[in-house]
Amino acid sequence: MKRLFLSLLAAAVLAVGWGGAAQAQGDSGQPGSPSATVAIPGDQLPPPPQPFGGVIKDTAPQSKPYWPARIVPPKGAPNVLLIMTDDSGYGVPSTFGGVIPTPALDRIAGQGLRYTNFHSTALCSPTRAALITGRNHHSVGFGVIAEQATGYPGYDSFITKDKATIGRILKDNGYRTSWFGKDHNTPAFQASQDGPFDQWPIGMGFEYFYGFVGGDANQWEPNLFRNTTQIYPFLNKPGWNLTTAMADDAIAYMNRLNALSPDQPFFLYYVPGGTHAPHHPTPEWIDKISRMHLFDQGWNALREQIFANQKKLGVIPADAKLTPWPDDLLKKWDALTDDEKKMFIRQVDVFAAYVAYTDHEIGRVIQAVEDLGKLDNTLIIYINGDNGTSSEGTLIGTPNEVAMFNGVDVPVADQLKYFYDAWGSDKTYNHMAVPWAWAFDTPFPWTKQIASHLGGIRQGMAISWPGHITDKGGVRQQFHHVIDIVPTILEATGVKQPKTVDGIRQSPIEGVSMAYTFDAKNAKAPSTHKTQYFEMMGDRALYHEGWLASTKVMRPPWDVVAAAKDPMTYPWELYDLGADWTQSTDIAAKHPEKLKQLQAMFMQEAKKYQVLPLDTSVVTRMINPRPSITAGRNVFTWKLPLTGTPNGDAPSILNASYNFKAEVEIPQGGAEGMLITQGGRFAGYGFYVLKNKPVFLWNLVDLKRVRWEGPELTPGKHVLEFDFAYDGLGMGTLAFNNFSGVGGGGTGVLKVDGQAVDTQKMEHTLPFTLQWDEALDIGSDTLTGVNDADYQTPFAFTGTIDKITLTVDRPKLSPEDVKKLEQAQRSTKVSE
Repeated sequence: MKRLFLSLLAAAVLAVGWGGAAQAQGDSGQPGSPSATVAIPGDQLPPPPQPFGGVIKDTAPQSKPYWPARIVPPKGAPNVLLIMTDDSGYGVPSTFGGVIPTPALDRIAGQGLRYTNFHSTALCSPTRAALITGRNHHSVGFGVIAEQATGYPGYDSFITKDKATIGRILKDNGYRTSWFGKDHNTPAFQASQDGPFDQWPIGMGFEYFYGFVGGDANQWEPNLFRNTTQIYPFLNKPGWNLTTAMADDAIAYMNRLNALSPDQPFFLYYVPGGTHAPHHPTPEWIDKISRMHLFDQGWNALREQIFANQKKLGVIPADAKLTPWPDDLLKKWDALTDDEKKMFIRQVDVFAAYVAYTDHEIGRVIQAVEDLGKLDNTLIIYINGDNGTSSEGTLIGTPNEVAMFNGVDVPVADQLKYFYDAWGSDKTYNHMAVPWAWAFDTPFPWTKQIASHLGGIRQGMAISWPGHITDKGGVRQQFHHVIDIVPTILEATGVKQPKTVDGIRQSPIEGVSMAYTFDAKNAKAPSTHKTQYFEMMGDRALYHEGWLASTKVMRPPWDVVAAAKDPMTYPWELYDLGADWTQSTDIAAKHPEKLKQLQAMFMQEAKKYQVLPLDTSVVTRMINPRPSITAGRNVFTWKLPLTGTPNGDAPSILNASYNFKAEVEIPQGGAEGMLITQGGRFAGYGFYVLKNKPVFLWNLVDLKRVRWEGPELTPGKHVLEFDFAYDGLGMGTLAFNNFSGVGGGGTGVLKVDGQAVDTQKMEHTLPFTLQWDEALDIGSDTLTGVNDADYQTPFAFTGTIDKITLTVDRPKLSPEDVKKLEQAQRSTKVSE
């Protein structure tokens, strides 16, 4: 009797759980039939099991089957195509006054609405985390990019289980969900094939993933994945480029869905690598843009032209002011030499080609939606940039962004001599000079990384939904933020935010829906987003009902190796954006009480959304220890070939002494190939056998290579060793805001069977990073090699590897070292 009661109780509970489904618009087919569908209430994900409505007797002929209904979205729910480009400021695309043609974005704006007051977080991972969760970036663990994660809730790069993504919500409500392009929301220390995979796209609710993991990728030879498997479709395909390949894959995916289930709604998240460095368009696009001569008059004239275009288009107010050029930071175009102008025009032509190329491929994806007959009921959201244009290319540009992050500049004369013709090809990891970035953020001040000023956070956006948005070509000026996209999609699809997911109660979504702006009657309606904080590496601001309190920029974003400062000493500015749309006039002195109010509000928001503790360090965070699979280990052993261990999961040998010992067997006739390598063409090391001779090589950001070589090896077993003794104090000095311990020199010794065969001194080593989109490989070399002159990948070892052992010996500070560093730190604070 008790069992019967419990069974009836369970059935009643299930019935309550499905109570809202009985009247759902998505229901179709006879209940219990194979064709039955149902739209779920959505409060609980996944939904509880559906109650069985058939009859079960002793035998099948006496019984009646009853199939659970297939879950579908609410009736009439649209497809959703969510697009966002990378590192592209407000003044880049033609849609918002730029000179670079972006017809795909123009198309969406023409068919729908242009949003001129929409905001990012100022940096890649944070904006993307906010975009897919509807919560502030600190709330979901992405106060900074994944590679800078630290052990605080707002910064640890974990999107916790109480904050399900839009992919997960729509998937459990019957959508087919996919992610194409950049994944910068997997923790850098969980990106290996060891997993875990719960914070890869397929673990966050996206059923299909085709893209790369990390901040950027070589578009010619990317670290590319399909779901969690690394793939190499570019091998033996000259001219292959990821920008086109991912559009091809997205189009094939949509066609596949349509062929299998024409009525199946989809959510497709499309986030190409463009236009983050390296700027890798095809030669055809470089030629096309170069022939247009868009930039021959320089960056100052470009600002004036963009500003005039913006007023004509109505994407800035008629009385808006152009913010002044920062003469104290950046040269004016007329002050440059002819060589500088030539090189800088080449840099920006390639960037512009990348913009145009990226938009063109996005246009192909949009056209594919129309070709399938699905455009009228597809909500398309196209966000130009996840932050302002990047100024991480140094004041003079660079052929290798990895060099910049190691504090190395490449003189213009060398750029012209060695890289001009190759700029944008697979032989460069290129980025442009800072003044171009400033110009592309017109009319606002500053650039990417700067959360306190609009150049870093104002993004142009267009939204179309042809069957629903009728105010074609309209402009919307309401203040909104990237956290508002998820609630907008939920309202448009008729899907609820769940109360629980996998039994875990969900935190509230922190954004608000923008769907009210779709109606022409609300074109001038007040914004429903009243208050928003901004913070990035200590730089911060608070927006409230038209006012913006901002800290003064205390570190130019191109100075990534600057020592950390006390963020609580930053001066503040105040702007009335209702009267000063471009943030051009600081009125803090006129309204001290308003500034004080907004400063207090910032701290309230900071405590509420996990922003604390504030931290102004930048590149030093990239080398802080994290809970990766190498944490706490100093000895690493490999007995079999293994490729693809990413930078964040590989043992670091930077700023340390180390010893590689390879126990190998050389066959008759000799051998060659890679033993162990990390990095690639743009920075890294390799230990290999070339023409039967052992070689250890350091590639110092593709500007210098230091090479050790031994004699030919005899057939049989050998122990090949490379021992490096580091001279510096190590990364322990960083705890004292002191860089003296990193990037120091040392002595390397190559040994064969215990005998030294080559000894060399390195004056400097890489202080901060190897090439981040390459991996640690054993037994062969994937993607690019560390020395094209010696070998071509994959360069598999033709002998036998018995064992490779790496032992790392990190320097430890002595009490005397600590005393000196503390004294230096006190002296620095006094001088400041």
